Amino acid sequence: MSERRKQYPFPDFEPKWQRIWGEQKTFRVANPGEPGFDPAKPKFYVMDMFPYPSGEGLHVGHPEGYTATDILSRYKRMRGFNVLHPMGWDAFGLPAEQYAIKTGQHPSVTTAQNIARFKGQLTRIGLSFDWSREVNTTDPSYFRWTQWIFLQLYNSWFDPVKKQARPIAELEAERKATHPDESAEDRREYLDHHRLAYVAEAPVNWCPQLGTVLANEEVVDGKSEVGGFPVVRRPMRQWMLRITAYADRLQDELSGLDWPESIKLLQRNWIGRSEGAEVDFRLPRQKAKITVFTTRPDTLFGATYMVLAPEHELVDKITTVAQRAAVDAYRSEVAQKSDLERTNLAKEKTGVFTGGFAINPVNDQKVPIWIADYVLSSYGTGAIMAVPAHDERDFEFAEKFGLEIREVVEPPNPAEGCFSGSGTAINSDFLNGLPTSEAKARVIGWLEERGLGKRSVNYKLRDWLFSRQRYWGEPFPIVWRDGHHEALPETDLPVIPPPLDDYRPTGTIEPPLSKAQDWVQLPGDVRRELNTMPQWAGSCWYYLRYISPTDEQRLVDADAERYWMGGGKPGGVDLYVGGTEHAVLHLLYARFWHKVLFDLGYVSTVEPFQRLVNQGMILGEDNQKMSKSRGNVIGPDEIIEDYGADSLRLYEMFMGPLEATKPWSMAGVEGVYRFLARVWRLAMTENQEGSWELSTNLSEVEPDPQQNKVIHATIKKVTEDVEALAFNTAISQMMIYVNNFTTAEQRPVTALRTLLILLNPFAPHLSEELWERLGQRFPIFSGQVSQQAWPAWDDAYLVEDEVEIIVQVNGKLRDRITVRKDLDNKAVEEAALAAPKVKESTTGKTVRKIVVVPNRVVNVVVS
Repeated sequence: MSERRKQYPFPDFEPKWQRIWGEQKTFRVANPGEPGFDPAKPKFYVMDMFPYPSGEGLHVGHPEGYTATDILSRYKRMRGFNVLHPMGWDAFGLPAEQYAIKTGQHPSVTTAQNIARFKGQLTRIGLSFDWSREVNTTDPSYFRWTQWIFLQLYNSWFDPVKKQARPIAELEAERKATHPDESAEDRREYLDHHRLAYVAEAPVNWCPQLGTVLANEEVVDGKSEVGGFPVVRRPMRQWMLRITAYADRLQDELSGLDWPESIKLLQRNWIGRSEGAEVDFRLPRQKAKITVFTTRPDTLFGATYMVLAPEHELVDKITTVAQRAAVDAYRSEVAQKSDLERTNLAKEKTGVFTGGFAINPVNDQKVPIWIADYVLSSYGTGAIMAVPAHDERDFEFAEKFGLEIREVVEPPNPAEGCFSGSGTAINSDFLNGLPTSEAKARVIGWLEERGLGKRSVNYKLRDWLFSRQRYWGEPFPIVWRDGHHEALPETDLPVIPPPLDDYRPTGTIEPPLSKAQDWVQLPGDVRRELNTMPQWAGSCWYYLRYISPTDEQRLVDADAERYWMGGGKPGGVDLYVGGTEHAVLHLLYARFWHKVLFDLGYVSTVEPFQRLVNQGMILGEDNQKMSKSRGNVIGPDEIIEDYGADSLRLYEMFMGPLEATKPWSMAGVEGVYRFLARVWRLAMTENQEGSWELSTNLSEVEPDPQQNKVIHATIKKVTEDVEALAFNTAISQMMIYVNNFTTAEQRPVTALRTLLILLNPFAPHLSEELWERLGQRFPIFSGQVSQQAWPAWDDAYLVEDEVEIIVQVNGKLRDRITVRKDLDNKAVEEAALAAPKVKESTTGKTVRKIVVVPNRVVNVVVS
């Protein structure tokens, strides 16, 4: 289309308005105490999940959420709000490091180039970001504070009584008071055991080719998501964050948030709180025992075997000589699998008998001990008691390996196969005849009396594995001295990654930073921590840095934080928009960090994000997810080139509900482009020379009653729809508006003024250009449209003063008439008899009676 004449001259004015907005800093908003801040205005903090600036740039799916928040931001400004609408870059990450390995170009260079491209694309779309608040997670002035937050975690512990984080110094003082004779070494070990950031040996997904640990979500079919390299499970020393201490708060405090219930459910399921009991199975002729967690202690009499995670510490002790080779081979096989693969319910069950046995505490029976990949060392105790009659997974395992299946719960109604619900205890000695709930309570009490178990709460949530063996990430503000970790003083921040000539993995577990020996080794035989933080770190708190992005003295200015995060609700950010791919981990991690900062007094709200909206995916025209391999990727630049930024914005919102998945359609783009051209022609006309000038149909006349009805109905509809994020139906109403005035011989300029204000959040370039041109003739178009107050509707204009009435003859529909509402019955009868089709049906007949139901129906009885 680029070769054809444009239906309106968007190439001339879109770059012009983008330049004006940038030069005038139109969308910059002041903080409390700064020049231009208006404390009388309410605040509205709206943000998008900031992007990773990849080399490919944006495709048309990316601007969907950005456009939605931009429309709302522009609308809220016109409603008199102070609007904080920032943007930044989640720029650390493996892709930039992989590119550096291939080319030798420092990741910071690649990142800067990618950011420049992304920013240019976003600017072309006309998004009203306050660019003075731009953040970049790779900027030392930013990650200095990421490292500072880590130090707060390191120097804090979770008080289980107060259920909040407290400074570790307070715990140390309490410990000294209660244990005055404790050695410094023992006290250090005690404190380290309680820190929110701690070191532990943990089984991890290790990718030798990438030279780093990968999260479960980064492993697909035993290979890395990036590069497709083999991944193995191995134990490694890692930094961990004690997110499990906050499990209850993370689950319970979801209730006050305006989030989709589906997202809340995902978070609750990930946390996985379950109540039950810990039960001890002792090992014959050994002092050791195996502790299991079960939500169904009432089924203990039905436990016919046990399963340990292949990594469980007791596997080596209990495996017999005869089974050693089989166990070792199986453990090697399992090491190639991710946790997600191991727990896939659809996969075939595998396992190996260890040759060992344990004693069931309720009946003293020996039960065989197996290892199987579906039991994870990271969940519960890494061991389960298997009750195959009442657990589907255990049932399948027992069926495959010929293990005993003993029924101990009688279902309320006869059931085939494995029954996992509640019923009545049978074959269970002192529990027989009890309903499930009573049987649980009875057996837990029995176990606790004998020291064989205890009531317990368990979580699927594991502590956050926080180390990565990468170069391109935030270095830890930690050093090692005599085998012990120590925090650097805050005055040493930021810790900046050293320059390297070679970014490749070392081929060992030593991270790439180990190559910079001058940087690693500090005076006094002190060495820096060599791991870096995961990409999640920078995205956990960026919403706070937007509030005071240039503050060099503190994480966030307290007055500004109280203003922008305030509002009397649990969450501070009024609206957070992003994809469902971040529904669990990013949101969970950000909430965890925020709660720690809240406990320590650095922020004023208990939650970061009050309202969450997930935009739907935009598919290619082939109804498939956009990808380079499918060849169905459409970039925003080509759409803007051919149809203009306003057409792109309007179409992305017109496709359907924001949360829905929908396919791209170039025919749809053409449709909204033609609509905007009609808006242009409401005010402009093309002269013989091909230049645009104001239309002679424009007039300062007052709108007639029908036009006023359309005007006020549209104000009402668009206002309510924008508040509800129902942008597609708001656009539909504006199309009706334009159609009503296109055919008018005289177009009231007041009606055009209202239209441009309503349209401005959706199509800011076109509306600003028309506003400026109209201002050359009509004084009511002064300033810029974005600076105008949002119009209010008058319900008086929306009252229907006419009504359509059905006219029947002898009970059969013959015609419809439109009359003034509440017209007297005599006049309604006359209008009904005068209707053409009623005349046809009554000619030559006698009208016996006319029945009028006011404002609804007229029935003419004839013979």
